[in-house]
Amino acid sequence: MALPMRIALYQPEIAGNVGAILRLAACLAVPVDIIMPTGFAFSDARLKRAAMDYGAAADVTRHANFEAFDALRRAEGRRLLLMSAHASQRLPDVRFAPDDVLLMGSESAGVPDSVRDLADIRVRIPMAPGFRSLNIAVSTGIAVAEALRQTEGFPA
Repeated sequence: MALPMRIALYQPEIAGNVGAILRLAACLAVPVDIIMPTGFAFSDARLKRAAMDYGAAADVTRHANFEAFDALRRAEGRRLLLMSAHASQRLPDVRFAPDDVLLMGSESAGVPDSVRDLADIRVRIPMAPGFRSLNIAVSTGIAVAEALRQTEGFPA
């Protein structure tokens, strides 16, 4: 059986953003990897409020650190696609595979160079001149939608 596409969140800091991503993931049936530590407790009311009642339906795996996450990803033979405002490859130009892992960096710092260098592809969402970045939950939604569209992975 083919492995599903995944969303990975690198040390997320804002509970509301994670909640919104968990809601998105539940609705689109895309599992989520959360790479610890987070900037909030998983009991945070903001996480629950943003995820609504969808949060419990999300398939979530927490990893103690990036090394543990990356070891599992490599063992499964998955590509790592880093979403970054600083990447050179544009989202519309990327060809996704059904078992890709879309990695989102932390809201304030992205990912360290050591993590960036391990990404198979670094992807940016093109924006109008003069703008730096989108909210992480919005970026995740845009990237996952394009990846699922290309791979015909939307739920039936």
